[in-house]
Amino acid sequence: MSSTNRRSFLATGAALAAVPTVAALAGQASAATSTDLPDYAPIPPSALGPAVNSQGYYVGRIEKNLYWVTDGTYQSAFLTTREGVVLFDAPPTIGHNLQRAIDEIASANGVSNRVTHLVYSHHHADHLGASSLFGKNVVRIGHAETRKLLARDNDPARPVPDITFEKSHTLRVGGERVELAWHGTNHTPDNVYIHLPDHKTLMLVDVLLPGWVPFDSFNLNEDVPGSIAAPAKAMSYPWKHFVGGHIGRLGSRQDMVVYQQYVDDIIANVKKALTAVDPTPFFVKYGNNSWAAVKEYQAAQVAYASAPVIKKYTGVLAAADVYTASTTFIILESLRLDLGVDSQVHA
Repeated sequence: MSSTNRRSFLATGAALAAVPTVAALAGQASAATSTDLPDYAPIPPSALGPAVNSQGYYVGRIEKNLYWVTDGTYQSAFLTTREGVVLFDAPPTIGHNLQRAIDEIASANGVSNRVTHLVYSHHHADHLGASSLFGKNVVRIGHAETRKLLARDNDPARPVPDITFEKSHTLRVGGERVELAWHGTNHTPDNVYIHLPDHKTLMLVDVLLPGWVPFDSFNLNEDVPGSIAAPAKAMSYPWKHFVGGHIGRLGSRQDMVVYQQYVDDIIANVKKALTAVDPTPFFVKYGNNSWAAVKEYQAAQVAYASAPVIKKYTGVLAAADVYTASTTFIILESLRLDLGVDSQVHA
């Protein structure tokens, strides 16, 4: 495979967090062929973003001197200023293409290409794993919990932030302003809202993936109630452009509305499933094998709740038939365990 083709392949098939590497999949090629794999609904054209170049990235203007970079699966953004460049996240799948994208824009506009500040959205390696590429002289900014988690993880690819905050922080660089805020746990304990009011842009990673349903298990969620509440908090900001950290295009306020309705539909159907699906046949069938009974009972609840959602959003949100079921299971468990929905006290 040529280097160009390999970059294109990785750009369109780059793994999300916790997905096996391409190399690992290649090693399993003898165990599965394309004819063995399931078919899924076509991706709606509205979910797709611009094509990446021969080096595997796309860079474009968001508003004025704010730009975004994508490899088709991950996203970053950067702000050019008279004092240097502020970079927002450093996904390793984009890697050295981050600097290439910055160089391209800086050269075209006659501004500095030197990254002086790097803002962390949260601690996950799939969004920060290229941080170390920018050296020790970059000022890194993140939530206080991000610093604790990165210190724990001790990953040299993700240096701890130099500047931290608990609730909010205003970053001023070269006459530009970036508002950072933490509004409670959502995807992770440290995931923050990055608002650029002068550029009509909000960045909130791993919540809304514009044009797509959430990744597996509600974006590998660490706080389901917090993530369900996050879109309303995001909508309280004034913004026109949205950077979600994943997939190949920017988002809009309408994307957030559709996403909120999708999640609300799952919640409504889960509540129905909790009362509509009778557990008796499963416990009769499996007797004292409690885990088998619970597994099949919950699978039936998930199927009941997710089927109408999949039908409604296929052709509207990409991969509705791929990950809606896993997100439904996570939300079902959260409604039971976090909120006590359908909790019954023995008489």
